Amino acid sequence: MEGDAVAITRDLIRIDTSNWGPDPRTVGEADAAEYCAERLRENGWDPEVIVTSNDRRRGVALRIPGTDPSAPAVVVHGHLDVVPAVASDWTHPPFAAEVDDGFIWGRGAVDMKNMDAMIMAVVRHWGRTGERPRRDVIVVFFPDEEAGMVHGSRWFVDNRPDLFAGASEAIGEVGGFSLSISDDLRLYPIQTAEKGIKWLRLRASMRAGHGSMIHTDNAVTELADAVVRIGRHRWPIRRTKTVDRFLADLSQAYGLELREDDTEAILAKLGTLGMLVGATLQNTANPSMLEAGYKVNVIPTEAVAHVDGRFLPGYEAEFDETIRSLVGEHIDIETLNDDVAVETSFETTTFELMASVLRHEDPAARAVPYMISGGTDAKALSSLGIACYGFSPLRMPENLDYWRLFHGVDERVPIDGLTFGVRTLHRFLMAC
Repeated sequence: MEGDAVAITRDLIRIDTSNWGPDPRTVGEADAAEYCAERLRENGWDPEVIVTSNDRRRGVALRIPGTDPSAPAVVVHGHLDVVPAVASDWTHPPFAAEVDDGFIWGRGAVDMKNMDAMIMAVVRHWGRTGERPRRDVIVVFFPDEEAGMVHGSRWFVDNRPDLFAGASEAIGEVGGFSLSISDDLRLYPIQTAEKGIKWLRLRASMRAGHGSMIHTDNAVTELADAVVRIGRHRWPIRRTKTVDRFLADLSQAYGLELREDDTEAILAKLGTLGMLVGATLQNTANPSMLEAGYKVNVIPTEAVAHVDGRFLPGYEAEFDETIRSLVGEHIDIETLNDDVAVETSFETTTFELMASVLRHEDPAARAVPYMISGGTDAKALSSLGIACYGFSPLRMPENLDYWRLFHGVDERVPIDGLTFGVRTLHRFLMAC
């Protein structure tokens, strides 16, 4: 099983599943889906390869019957696509899956072909040995997670809800990785919440004119003012239950007294993770794209900006009202992508089981709930009433900045961390 996880991770990395959106270069998901299906068939399973919006976008689904038909099913999911990579920036070719210094290097090594491979290895193990979990396990590999999920998990939920019949919980990315505090304490954040998404297009429309004249109704000026107001707005701190618990656990682990109005000391200790945690204390809105004009001496009729907005669970209305007030009355707001915030209770037997299996493999492990500022396929699954957790177990070296590996250059996964993960995942699925 451990060897399988390593080999399949490397095979999947070598299949370039870069998601370029609607660009015709987005082709690799189909090959990856067929690869996964074939490897599952080798061990007696009969997975379904599912074509979503077109023949290039494919996923895989397989339901494994459990020994207790009365128990609710659990969904175990991953995505097959990755963000593109510029090979010249990398130490090792991003789609070669080379092994160096105890790591597998390549795009998708942590996001999230390692988890795909761990799932495959566990299911193939069940096929070889005849072992079966107590609950039905619904295995799904989605396309299109990295470009909005429209052709992936959203399509599955809208068009094939039958695949998830009877499921009460799901596990996927991003959680279960180690954060070293000391020799005898490693925190393992488990995702129980994620912020909602609002990608916005702002459009200012004014009168065109000659650039040499006075223009009090300049679309570029109007838009630029709005963009600055959004970019410099200080959003109020809003503490959700998940974040409160995570900060309390961090405070205890680091031996810091954490005041309600001062989290900077503990966030500073977390490096890149501190940036993520800080973003889960408030709504955010970051201007990311600007477009206006076609000639320096022509005042354009229109100016356009894009804003990446993220809102906390329970604070979508506050986000919308604030953006409207910051933008002003002369600018139109168009929502390009609107997706829900998710928050699952961490006071559950499932969370406690995750903590238990982590401790079995690592006696220094302490599981803690946390929220991510980004989005995952959990958004789509949660719309079916499924409680979603980010649990892709992985023990990381103490000096490796896990978060910089996501969508970063030189993405890599430690082989011993991967084998740790597949053992932990197998133990969890057999016990849940």
